[in-house]
Amino acid sequence: MKVGLFIPCYIDQFYPQVGIATLQLLQKLGCEVEFPQGQTCCGQPMANSGYEHLTHQCNSLFIKNFADYDYIVGPSGSCVLHIKDHLHDPAAEPQAEKIRQRIYELTEFLTDVLKVTSLPARFPCKVGLHQSCHGQRGLGLAQMSELVAAPFSKPEQLLRMVEGVELVPLDRADECCGFGGTFCVAEEAVSVKMGKDRVADHVKHGAEVITGTDVSCLMHMEGILRRQHAGVKVMHIAEILNQYTDEQANS
Repeated sequence: MKVGLFIPCYIDQFYPQVGIATLQLLQKLGCEVEFPQGQTCCGQPMANSGYEHLTHQCNSLFIKNFADYDYIVGPSGSCVLHIKDHLHDPAAEPQAEKIRQRIYELTEFLTDVLKVTSLPARFPCKVGLHQSCHGQRGLGLAQMSELVAAPFSKPEQLLRMVEGVELVPLDRADECCGFGGTFCVAEEAVSVKMGKDRVADHVKHGAEVITGTDVSCLMHMEGILRRQHAGVKVMHIAEILNQYTDEQANS
């Protein structure tokens, strides 16, 4: 299985450890992973701001970089959803369609494609799980509370395989953190208030670490936590799932 590793630009620039953890985790689970060196922004910021007509070259470059892989995997629900919904190129539409069908967010790939049932990982901490909107409502990574249906969460399913993780309950498990991409710039006050409410729910229930599938959301909450001197850390879920003990790594 040949996997193309898609690392969004903000992860590459600000949270490279998330990309590294994603690569290591996929390799440990038996994937042949390559990182196309020519990849750049997927075009989501422009599209979200109403300038999707300026993303054509982003689309063409993405297709050039990822067309030959069996699967494309990225540790970002929002960027993956953008590609699934918006990757088009009149000059290479068959390749674009193949990519749209073969791109996965990391936890989605682990549960739906690799069918992971156990992880030799250990992370003894109280963890609060933030269900990001793009992943939950766009990709279907978790059930939405407004629907009368059986609950499920692919990120939670994987976290429960990690030895020592204590998932803390939240009052509003799928509430938006307020980041929203360019929304946090255009509506700064509303965005910050939403972020403070989201952080307070985790702190109230004793979370030592807040995790999730989107670094953008985690970055937003991390800024609020730092200003509040809350002492709560944020970690992308790939970093937790990749927490192998020394004994496990050497076995």
